[in-house]
Amino acid sequence: MINWAALPAAHFVAGRRRPRERNRFFTSLSPWWRGWETERHVPAMTPTSSLIDELERALAAGTNAQRIEMLVRVTDLFLASAGRYSAEQIDLFDEVMAKLASAIEAKARAKLAIRLAEVPTAPVGVIRMLAFDADIEVARPVLRDSQRLEENDLVANARSQSQLHLAAISERNSLSEAVTDVLVTRGDQHVVRSVVKNSGARFSDAGFRMLVKRSSSDETLAVQVGVRPDLPRQHFLRLLEQASAAVRARLAAENPAAREALEGVLSEVVGGIQSETRKVSSRSAAARAEVEALRRARRLGEADVYRFARARQFEETVVALSLLAGVDIDVVERVLLDPRHEIALILAKIAGFSSTTAKAILLLKTADRGISAQDLDNALMSYGRLQVETAQRVLGFYRTRLKGPAANPALATSS
Repeated sequence: MINWAALPAAHFVAGRRRPRERNRFFTSLSPWWRGWETERHVPAMTPTSSLIDELERALAAGTNAQRIEMLVRVTDLFLASAGRYSAEQIDLFDEVMAKLASAIEAKARAKLAIRLAEVPTAPVGVIRMLAFDADIEVARPVLRDSQRLEENDLVANARSQSQLHLAAISERNSLSEAVTDVLVTRGDQHVVRSVVKNSGARFSDAGFRMLVKRSSSDETLAVQVGVRPDLPRQHFLRLLEQASAAVRARLAAENPAAREALEGVLSEVVGGIQSETRKVSSRSAAARAEVEALRRARRLGEADVYRFARARQFEETVVALSLLAGVDIDVVERVLLDPRHEIALILAKIAGFSSTTAKAILLLKTADRGISAQDLDNALMSYGRLQVETAQRVLGFYRTRLKGPAANPALATSS
């Protein structure tokens, strides 16, 4: 029996990948390869044949068992010194292993995937080939564990492969926003629940919006989303607004940090708990500290509101608008969560904002559902006609309604 693992890294030539190096690499393997030929009674090749030529001939004439044996031995050789090979040398292993892996049965490819999945220097081409294998037993190990797959590989895989492939991706130690965007949009119920439970997954604002939307028909998902510590406040409030009493009760039970804020939810409207939920929101506390620091330095102004709104920074926009318009944070928050636009425009007018900043605020408050160009134009035309005195009177009436027993954040006005 030949000891393939005995070939030292010194047999390889470092440097750029040139035909000369490639030939020398394969020549260095020839003694081990020819020993294997003798064992298996494979017809000998000419002394000048490269290993890749011999592999191609063996692939054409050999049995499946012989091909698997070839791959096992080449893999043994690679793993014996995987951390010592240069990138160019790993590329050469990649070439050999890919040819063998493409010509063997799925069961053997699955074993190869298990062996290479957690190897930090595994050949990239082989790893990608395994990841896109239609057989999930082959693809799962590398989709779940291989760090050789880049973000673009994972996005492409999630967009094109089966739900089982997406489920494997959802279990990775870390996931970027670009990858989770695809998972929460294209994934089935199992995939979405799996990725939400993954503490190493990061979600974009659009990703969180999609999760809240999908939670409306999936109570288990609603709880999983609701207990994530990175869930932005505005999405948390929307989640509560649409949640059933059972979901709110489970959130109170499973999220001790927010229990105080959620105790009264079963019998109160969502707006009634906004102040309490803000107390346990570290994100809101940080936003308030940032904006109030600007005010103390006498630097807080319209430009900051515009910047926050354009960056989709909901909490910062709420606090800044509250301070500049002289309105309670609870009121501003309800206004920005209200599907109607009139009161938001009134707050902007009272603060003395331009139509450009008013537009940015409208785009922020409609980020989860969008706004048509016509509706946006109509709203801005109304804003242009609105007088400050009228805005102040309407705001006073709005505050009075909020204090009543049937408080409702929606108020239609005509301008």
